[in-house]
Amino acid sequence: MLVLRGYSRLVGYLLLALGVFIILGPFLWVTLQSFKYEIEILKGSWLFPPTTFNYDDVLWSRRSDFLKNVFNSAIVASVSTFFVLIVGTLAAYSLARLKWSRWIAATFLGWTLIFNMIPPLTLVGPWYLIFREIGLSDTLTAVILTHITLHLPMTIWMMMAYFSDLPKDLEEAAMVDGCRRIDAFWKISLPLVTPGLIAAGVLAFVFSWNEFSVALNLTSRATATVPVAIARFAEEYEIQYGQMAAASVLSTIPALILMFFGQRFVVQGLTMGAVK
Repeated sequence: MLVLRGYSRLVGYLLLALGVFIILGPFLWVTLQSFKYEIEILKGSWLFPPTTFNYDDVLWSRRSDFLKNVFNSAIVASVSTFFVLIVGTLAAYSLARLKWSRWIAATFLGWTLIFNMIPPLTLVGPWYLIFREIGLSDTLTAVILTHITLHLPMTIWMMMAYFSDLPKDLEEAAMVDGCRRIDAFWKISLPLVTPGLIAAGVLAFVFSWNEFSVALNLTSRATATVPVAIARFAEEYEIQYGQMAAASVLSTIPALILMFFGQRFVVQGLTMGAVK
């Protein structure tokens, strides 16, 4: 019995190590390429003199707009996350607490779920035509509005899980003592669902930061975000593998920092309601 338990534990460790390798392997490989000269990348060398040329070229060369692209992504991700949290939290609270008809709430939630399953690329064409007609073509405002639309369903569902798990008695007791519903929401419910806000905000920011297909079609060179900037290192007659690898590594830093500090809340938010 002990032998079988030892084998089971060994198999578990091996599977865990395999999973870690599958996740970290590609990132480590890209990081390795970012410190190679172009000739070493094309030769596939494992032993090479490391260089920071690719990072210098991406960050400081005159032909690179990467820092501006980082600023564009930061603006888009931050503003879209801010409005997603506001609208999503209010919508989730309304569905969880107010006396909506069951079929209205079910229809709304069903529509958000279906919309979240639609590939964003199928919506790019109509969005492009709409923004061109109203004068928002090739602007960050257009990208922000699309990102709010794309990430709102996820936020509503996550925040509904938190509000549904929160006892109604807390708000009812406050309202019995003379507190208005808006005050009960602001002073009691909202502070208690702060972990949900953090989890939803981290996910919305990371998804917005990494979004590619919509930004590719709705931005120009001046308004391009980081994923679009990375893709543009692959030109018609030349693919700058080293610069693309360096830009990819740099682009992961904000997401890694956010996930490092918010991973506990993200896991809690994704598993909310799974265990009672």
